[in-house]
Amino acid sequence: MEIKYKSTRSDSAPITASQAILKGLADDGGLFLPTAVPTLEKSLKELSELDYRGIAYEVMKLFFTDFTEEELKACIANAYDEKFDTDVIAPLSDVQGTYFLELFHGATIAFKDMALSILPHLMTTAAKKNHVTNDIVILTATSGDTGKAALAGFADVKGTKIVVFYPKNGVSPIQEKQMVTQKGDNTFVVGIHGNFDDAQTGVKKIFGDKAVAEKLDKAGFQFSSANSINIGRLFPQVAYYVYAYCMLLKEGKIADGEPVNFTVPTGNFGNILAAYYANKIGVPVHKLICASNDNKVLFDFFESGTYDKNRDFILTTSPSMDILISSNLERLIYLIAGEDAKANAALMTQLSQEGKYTITDRMKEALAMFEAGYSTEKETASKIKSLYEDTGYVIDPHTAVAAFVYDAYKKRTGDTTKTIIASTASPFKFTRSVMTAIDAKYDAMEDFALVDELSALSNVTVPRAIEEIRTAPVRHDHVCEKGEMLKEIYGFLGIS
Repeated sequence: MEIKYKSTRSDSAPITASQAILKGLADDGGLFLPTAVPTLEKSLKELSELDYRGIAYEVMKLFFTDFTEEELKACIANAYDEKFDTDVIAPLSDVQGTYFLELFHGATIAFKDMALSILPHLMTTAAKKNHVTNDIVILTATSGDTGKAALAGFADVKGTKIVVFYPKNGVSPIQEKQMVTQKGDNTFVVGIHGNFDDAQTGVKKIFGDKAVAEKLDKAGFQFSSANSINIGRLFPQVAYYVYAYCMLLKEGKIADGEPVNFTVPTGNFGNILAAYYANKIGVPVHKLICASNDNKVLFDFFESGTYDKNRDFILTTSPSMDILISSNLERLIYLIAGEDAKANAALMTQLSQEGKYTITDRMKEALAMFEAGYSTEKETASKIKSLYEDTGYVIDPHTAVAAFVYDAYKKRTGDTTKTIIASTASPFKFTRSVMTAIDAKYDAMEDFALVDELSALSNVTVPRAIEEIRTAPVRHDHVCEKGEMLKEIYGFLGIS
C-alpha cells in the first residue's frame, strides 16, 4: 500500500514521503500526516526475533513507501551503527518491575539521537529521489537536545547546511557546550535572548515566508526542518516503542497481545505521538501517560480540553520540556477532529491569535487512551534521590518527571499494567541537577568534577559525548535578539 502525506490544515494534494521529509512543513503551515494508517506486516512474535535495525526497517517501510528496500536499509545501517555505545541501541532496564527504555545511548546522549541519526540519510536520499539541486538548509529551534543531535547528524553532510537557534539562558551548561563546540563547516549555532517558544515561533515564521523562500532559491538554497514536526523524525521514533514491546515479549515479561502502558516525559508532544502511532500499527497499549513538568500546558489540556499557552514560562531542571506551544499536538487534534483540516486550521488560528483553544466534547472522548500528570521541581528531585537510594539506578530530570508521574498514576488508579518509561536523556547531560538532587553538597563542585563524581556514584563510564567536550574550544559564539534570526541566517549563508 502506497502511503502519501497530507497537511493538517488544508485539503491540498497529497505528496510522497520523500517530498514531505524534504519540505518538513506544509506550505499552508500545517504538519504532514499519512493518508492512511498501515499495520505491521509481521506478528509481534516474529518481530521479537529481530534486532533493533530489523524492527526499525519493518516499521519505517510502512510509512516511507517511496523508498526502496535497499535505500531504507542503507539509511538504517548508517544511522544505527557504532555511534551508539550499545549494540542493542535502546536497552530496557528493569527497575523494581518498571521498565526504563534507555533512549540515550547515541552520539549526544539524548533520545533525539534515535531519529536524528537517520534523518540526514533519509533527507539526502530523498533529495536524490526528487532531483533536488539546491543545498538543503536545516533550520531548527531547540530546547536543548534536538539542536546538538541535529548538528551531530548533519555535520559535514554534503549538500546540507544546518542552523540551530537555542534560548541563551534556557539550556543546561553541558547542553550549551555540546552545541557551541560543534565541528563542521556547514554548522551554525545562535543563542537568542528569549525562550524556546520564541525560537520556535521565529523558525516557523521564517519557514512560512514565501519571499524568504524565493530569495534562498535564487541563492541555491532551500529550507527543511530537523524539528520533531518532520515526519522523518516522527516515524523512526515509532520503532523504539515497537522494539520495547517486542523485547518484553521475547524475555517472557508479557504475553503475546498483552497491553502495556507507555509513560513519556513530554514537551513538544512528538515522542508520545510516536507511541500513539505504535499502537495504531499494532502494539497493544492500555494507557499513554503524558508527563509534564511545571510548564504543565499539556496536563491542563488533557484535564480540561482547553489548550492555553497564556501563562508564565518557567525555567526548570528538565529544559527540553520547557515548552508552552507543543507543535506536534496539532497532529493529534487533526485526528480527533475526524481529519477535518478546516476545523483543525480554525483551532490553530485561534491558538495563534488568542493563545488558546477548546476542543469539543466528542474530541475529548477520543482521548480516552491518554492519562496526564505533572511533577514539580521538588517532586522531580525527590524522585531522582529516592530511586538512587532504593536501587542505585540514576536517572535524569526528564525521566524523573515521567517516573514521578507514573508513580502518582499507579497510586491513584491501582493500574498494574506493565509499564515502560521513556528514559529520554543520560543523567550525565544534567549532572548538576542530578547530583544536587541526590545530595545538596555537590552543588559546590565544578561541572566536570560532577561528571566524574556521577560516574563513580552510578558505576557507569563517562559517555564519549561528555569526554569530547571537556576541553573542546567554543566554535559558535553568536547571540541575537529574537527579531534578528533571519539576519543571522543570511549572514551565515552569505546572502545580502
